[in-house]
Amino acid sequence: MHRNEPPSLSEISPHLPGRLEVAGHDLTLYEDSDSLIAAMVDDIRAAKRRVWMESYIFTADAAGLAVAEALAERAVAGVDVRLMVDAWGSFSTRTALFNRLRAAGVKVHVFHALGEAIFHRLKFLQVLNQRNHRKLLVIDEGIAYFGGMNIVDQSGIHSKADAKQRHLPASAGWRDVHVRLVGPAQAEIAASVAWLWKRAHRQRRPKQRPWDVQSILQTAHDAIYFFDSRPRFKFRRPHRLLIPLIRQARHEVTLAMAYFVPTGGILRELLKARKRGVRVQIIVPGRSDVRAVQWATRHVYEFLIKRGIRIYERKDRMLHSKVLVVDGQWSVIGSCNLDARSLRWNLECFALVRSSHLARTLASICQQEIRDSRRISAAQCRRRSWWQRLLNRTAWSMRNWL
Repeated sequence: MHRNEPPSLSEISPHLPGRLEVAGHDLTLYEDSDSLIAAMVDDIRAAKRRVWMESYIFTADAAGLAVAEALAERAVAGVDVRLMVDAWGSFSTRTALFNRLRAAGVKVHVFHALGEAIFHRLKFLQVLNQRNHRKLLVIDEGIAYFGGMNIVDQSGIHSKADAKQRHLPASAGWRDVHVRLVGPAQAEIAASVAWLWKRAHRQRRPKQRPWDVQSILQTAHDAIYFFDSRPRFKFRRPHRLLIPLIRQARHEVTLAMAYFVPTGGILRELLKARKRGVRVQIIVPGRSDVRAVQWATRHVYEFLIKRGIRIYERKDRMLHSKVLVVDGQWSVIGSCNLDARSLRWNLECFALVRSSHLARTLASICQQEIRDSRRISAAQCRRRSWWQRLLNRTAWSMRNWL
């Protein structure tokens, strides 16, 4: 693949990511996209056999062009390179970029494009509504990436002023969590990527089995488990894990969530946890990139606060994390938000990790988010105008479709 100018990575990566060992795996945590993209590019360029990537959003900015250049380079070298992007998430990315990748030998698939929805006719709305929200990268037999970050250049944006200077939304410079994993559990992520690729190309694939959540939650030693949720299968929806995980909480539940519109069993379990004395903290963006979701979230603030749940809104930068920490032992990291779209419609992938070391690390990240947040009070909720209350209520009434 050729361009007039190579992508600039000069802004990528000032700070070192956190590294730790869990259950025989080497994990590297990234909180910003700059160092993550640099690490991905290095790993892709070193690949010998395969590079499989899924990304909800794949942009043609400095980050996307750097990754695309590395993918094309490996494809030309004979490596099995696959890229799956979501048609809706990557709608604004010009097809020319993907065509250049195809010309270099990269196998590119656009998930649930309009043409595919038309082909299904009777399932048109169902196909169009289901998105591939996963953010995964598999390299050879040892390395995998998972978490909440898309292939988007967020480098050098630390405030609203920085975003304005780059002509980006005020919520740019997203705060997020992504993980680089080296170890045997990489095979689980690779199997998930392979399964979805076969499904997208109408090839035979293994039968899906229910998650054995009860035995997993009885684990007494450090371990890593991966869950690829597919709402079509009721036994593989995120709430199958999240409800029993919250139900067993005894001390603390901390959520850092980009899109938090709790409904049904998850909302009930959070309330039950607080009622039995569990400290529940929820961190959400103070200025979301999806305003309707934020309105719906704010509709339940007063209800939650009156029942003892602490709500924090992250200031200045957009919080895009999907992190849950329970009792300093269990952690959930991945692409799954606590909203109807992630819980009922989208394809997601997330990890459940039993490790006090990782839990402490993520709790520390969440505490930093809290320090950069404002705590919401019931009095603040009551001071909202009637117009804002109406907007919030209307958005909440549409929560299953946001």
